[in-house]
Amino acid sequence: MAVTLADVAARARVSAATVSRVLSGNYPVAESTRNRVLRAVDELEYVVNGPASALAAATSDLVGVLVNDIADPFFGIIAGAVQAEMVTPAGESGRGGEKLAVICNTGGSPERELNYLTLLQRQRAAAVVLTGGAVEHPDHAAAVATKASRLAASGTRVVLCGRPPIEDATTLAFDNRGGARRLTEHLLTLGHRRIGYVAGPAERTTTRHRLEGHRAALAAAGADQDAERLTVHGLYDRASGYDATLELLRRDRSLTAIVAANDTIALGVCAALRDQGLRIPEDVSVAGFDDLPFSADAVPALTTMRLPLHEAGARAGRLALGREPQPPGGVAMVRAELMARASTAPPRG
Repeated sequence: MAVTLADVAARARVSAATVSRVLSGNYPVAESTRNRVLRAVDELEYVVNGPASALAAATSDLVGVLVNDIADPFFGIIAGAVQAEMVTPAGESGRGGEKLAVICNTGGSPERELNYLTLLQRQRAAAVVLTGGAVEHPDHAAAVATKASRLAASGTRVVLCGRPPIEDATTLAFDNRGGARRLTEHLLTLGHRRIGYVAGPAERTTTRHRLEGHRAALAAAGADQDAERLTVHGLYDRASGYDATLELLRRDRSLTAIVAANDTIALGVCAALRDQGLRIPEDVSVAGFDDLPFSADAVPALTTMRLPLHEAGARAGRLALGREPQPPGGVAMVRAELMARASTAPPRG
């Protein structure tokens, strides 16, 4: 028997009118009540009737793109590339129709990520693209996998871009471990042994994989004795890079290089070093990850690992629309390329 609005109301212990208000999103509802209703919707697998056009087909013309922070160039580039695949270029035809890409900004909140997936299922989205690292918590991972399975079962294509693979989804995985290892190997080859590392949030898969690659390079060179002490975690932003650098210098003033988990962090690293009267790369070399647009224009130009973010986003968009064949096993690895620039050099002495 189909689940009704009344069933959801009974499970959430609210009126049917309150459920309707939460689902329509056009009337203020207390956050605790809203969460209770959405939890009931999820538990009962209630799917609201969408627009008439959606009822006539298995899915609608909606594609959801989930990002951590749309203001972060990493996510902006990927989302923009996905969105560009949703429209038919001038002069072309026969691509199977245009779609409406909706950018869902989670702000890094696991709860918000799950809520967006529920909303997109209710809207019968044609596809969902999840970008960036996943939160490493067993309950959350299980919840995302369950929602991906439900979406796939209802005809929604699920594509992961920069996340670890899960069942019922096509995955474009970023080579975070391998890229981070090659980046640190570059510094080791230059002669650096006292290397600090500024990591992202500890609960993110991208953070762990890049840190593992860095540590693997140090271990292979026998330079990992102080690796844990010379690692500081923070957010993926400039302020965290700045603060973490001051902490690293407090722990070990003899550092000759600092690796940042992404380019935005690296900007903060460079700013902190300059404010401490240290020159880049004469006193301390700096390296980042991603090769965001500003990296080549930084002073000095930033050594980094280039991820082809635009190309990956475009491919994710084509996979989401079924315009490109699935990779073998449903998983493709996106390789990172070393961009050696002026911010790294052999240590003095």
